[in-house]
Amino acid sequence: MLGKRKNRKRQKWVKTAVVVTEILFLTPLFVLLVSNLIIRISAESYLFDSPEEIPYNRVGLVLGTSHRVINGGPNPYFHNRMQAAAHLYHSKKVSYLIVSGDNRTQYYNEPLQMKQALISLGVPDEVIYSDHAGLRTLDSVIRARKVFGQDSITIISQRFHNQRAVYIALRQQMEVVAFNAHDVPGDKTDKTRIREWLAKTNVFWDLLIRREPGHMGESIVIGE
Repeated sequence: MLGKRKNRKRQKWVKTAVVVTEILFLTPLFVLLVSNLIIRISAESYLFDSPEEIPYNRVGLVLGTSHRVINGGPNPYFHNRMQAAAHLYHSKKVSYLIVSGDNRTQYYNEPLQMKQALISLGVPDEVIYSDHAGLRTLDSVIRARKVFGQDSITIISQRFHNQRAVYIALRQQMEVVAFNAHDVPGDKTDKTRIREWLAKTNVFWDLLIRREPGHMGESIVIGE
């Protein structure tokens, strides 16, 4: 009798452990899936693949990334974004461009590389404004509104990135559309995709705690 009682307790403990394990595993997965779904659905109608269809905005916000990959080769995400931004400018769908990226140290300067690439594609120097404190997508979007004074803007990046940036802009009460740069096909994008899934989930935490950019600075007037 004592052995049966111990056995029942052991089985009950095992069942409880299994339930707790399932909850601990499934809850983050559920949050991940739901948060990504919300952002994708919310942003979809604001994304455009064709410059002929996208509405005009005075200013475009080009989101930064490194122009080189780890092995030193060219980063196709970077070059596709610059091509898209230049195409949008030459199609007269934006008049000015903010290049926003990481410039944490003097040895790493995304906005400078972006500006140089755009100039090489025929975009005039005087219409390009550099945001050296766009350390994160959240920072780039909020600074476009609070530092550069833009309540209406066109965001330029790959589709998966634009989804997140558009959602942040909408939550900032901005009028926003986004132009999708060409994606990068192939297995090399797997890490990028996984990172983006996690980043979309993190958006809700940033919004919940009302996170602000790490750096703000003085206002910059575009067009003067």
